[in-house]
Amino acid sequence: MGGREEVVVVSRLGYTMPHSRLSRLRLRPAKTSTKNKHLKSSLLLKKIRNPSPTEMSVEPWAGTRDQAAAEDTHSTSEASSQDQQQHPDKLCLDSFWSEVETIRQGCGDPDPECTRRDSRQSEEGEQEEQWLADAGLSTLISEDNEDVDKAVLLSTLTRTQAEAVQRRLDSYTLSLRKRNKPTPRDVRDIFNSPIAQTLLPDSQQSEDLAQDSMASVAKAPLSTPKEEYLITDVAYCEQAVIFLKQAKLEQDAGQRRKEDGTLPRFICPKCRLGVTRIQDLSHADMKKVRQLALIDMTAVCDLLELEVKRHKTSKRKMPDSTLFGVPLSTLLENDQKIKPSTSIPLFLQSLLSVLEKKLDSEGMLRVPGSQSRIKLLQQKLETCFYSGQFSWDEVNPNDAAALLKKFIRELPAPLLTSEYVNTFSAVRDIVELKQKIHMLNLLILLLPEPNRNTLKALLEFLSKVVSRERKNKMNLWAVATIMAPNLFLHKAVPSRLTEGTEKGQAEKAADVMRLLIRYQDLLWTIPNFLMSQVRKLNENSNRRYQFYDRRIKNLLRKIHTDSREKPDKNSSELVRTVKIQVGDVVSGTMEYQLEVSSRASDLLAQFHLRSSENGKGKLRRNGSVAYPDCALYEVGGNIGEHCLDPDTHLLDLYNSNHGGEWVIKLKPNTSSRGL
Repeated sequence: MGGREEVVVVSRLGYTMPHSRLSRLRLRPAKTSTKNKHLKSSLLLKKIRNPSPTEMSVEPWAGTRDQAAAEDTHSTSEASSQDQQQHPDKLCLDSFWSEVETIRQGCGDPDPECTRRDSRQSEEGEQEEQWLADAGLSTLISEDNEDVDKAVLLSTLTRTQAEAVQRRLDSYTLSLRKRNKPTPRDVRDIFNSPIAQTLLPDSQQSEDLAQDSMASVAKAPLSTPKEEYLITDVAYCEQAVIFLKQAKLEQDAGQRRKEDGTLPRFICPKCRLGVTRIQDLSHADMKKVRQLALIDMTAVCDLLELEVKRHKTSKRKMPDSTLFGVPLSTLLENDQKIKPSTSIPLFLQSLLSVLEKKLDSEGMLRVPGSQSRIKLLQQKLETCFYSGQFSWDEVNPNDAAALLKKFIRELPAPLLTSEYVNTFSAVRDIVELKQKIHMLNLLILLLPEPNRNTLKALLEFLSKVVSRERKNKMNLWAVATIMAPNLFLHKAVPSRLTEGTEKGQAEKAADVMRLLIRYQDLLWTIPNFLMSQVRKLNENSNRRYQFYDRRIKNLLRKIHTDSREKPDKNSSELVRTVKIQVGDVVSGTMEYQLEVSSRASDLLAQFHLRSSENGKGKLRRNGSVAYPDCALYEVGGNIGEHCLDPDTHLLDLYNSNHGGEWVIKLKPNTSSRGL
């Protein structure tokens, strides 16, 4: 896929945003119900905005300095030989089915009753109800909350996202009727209420903002054939609409673009507010990110007609072991009593550390270990690991690799979770490479924190294995084909991974694993459009007080608008007070003058300089002072707490969140593997 073609698609994105009329999210009351006859119904989606890629008209494309930083931050090293290998060889495919057979033997013959007990598809309507709860929209089918609670989240959605919500509501209503249950309250007029009218911006203005933002994308330099730009300013589901239109045009013209299997170097240009990684946000904001990511992912699945059914894993009897077969959350809870800062199980940390010392072993991960030795090792680890009496010195690297795969397979629930493991597998059926990356990015955001951190640690290790390909003879395809069955197959969740043509299924599953390994740094970032939606969601939540007295609503709106007047970007008079925090106590402040070119790194440099003059800080050999663990945070306003990218433009940040405070403090301990 040539980079030039991709940029053309992106440029069209700004001018072909869907303008179709929005239908209503409607829950019609049953004819037999008289109580709900006059209650409100579904969601009026006309007013739902297409949020601009970055708030306050921040330019999505940065200058030369930004571009260089973007390449270092968002793309991995130059594509190596394994990225250019188009398909897995016979040895890789044989390894895949060997792993599948090992997993089947380990599970034994499946008991139908056990399978039904361990994993089941939800009842009709139950999936939709759970989906609405996970997306933070359960109030749509309840009678407890006011209209404003519903309007706040819905006001941030794009049109395609809102249509996905509508489909879930329609399906839920239909299932209730089939079961002869009374339909939920009618919420038809939520967005016609004065509350919603004030929360929702003018739709035409939103469309103009989106077009203006994408117009700047169109001016971006064209990428080389081995490089492609990945845009995260526009919702992935809205990009999917454009990809589908583009594919139809190419099909009508008889031009079909074929994927050659090689992996490009993705460049994700930084916006003026910098890059946000998963660990940079507070737990409260990450909860909102997950809700919005679920809605966007569902919308993409609907557009691509991916049939993905979530499974629920019932509680299983806890094993007597202390390591293998124990839930990740339980392992972490026990390990954090020993090491409070750990983010992945201590056993897995030790095992990966041992394997990293043996990366040059030929056939790492592929060559099976001795079954008798592995069984003996497992018994010793169960009894001696936490007492510190177990020694890894004499452990064969192939046996250690087998223990790693066994540990992942024997988790009581898949590492990718019962809810989403089949969605991860379904990514293999997506044709467009960028859409595969979009889906994986959203799925990573949806994983629980223990699973996400553990997966990151595993992928970092696998990347190191691939980096030593010349000595261990394990390229990216080889590692991916061996590890794919261990992540995508699990005894607790039925899978279609092994159905169909063997070679095709193996290659597709390995391709998803290959993308996880190759683009892991990109997948662990939060797209700009989700950050914009979270900020908007917080703004709307903070402004709820305006709507409780209609008589002063207009006055309050005017006051709020006046208070948000932006300073002149060319002004050199703007000075911000920055708090300096040690632990939970603010130990001092410093004044910083904002200029157009000011960045977070410049502010930190001034802080370091001031600290060195006061005799504080760590002195380097060249005489400069380093605070490697310090970072600048924005706290409050339209964000909970956000650790800023050093390349964040501070004047744009102030324009985007003038109500937030800036605090310099130590980063949390992120030295644990997986973060």
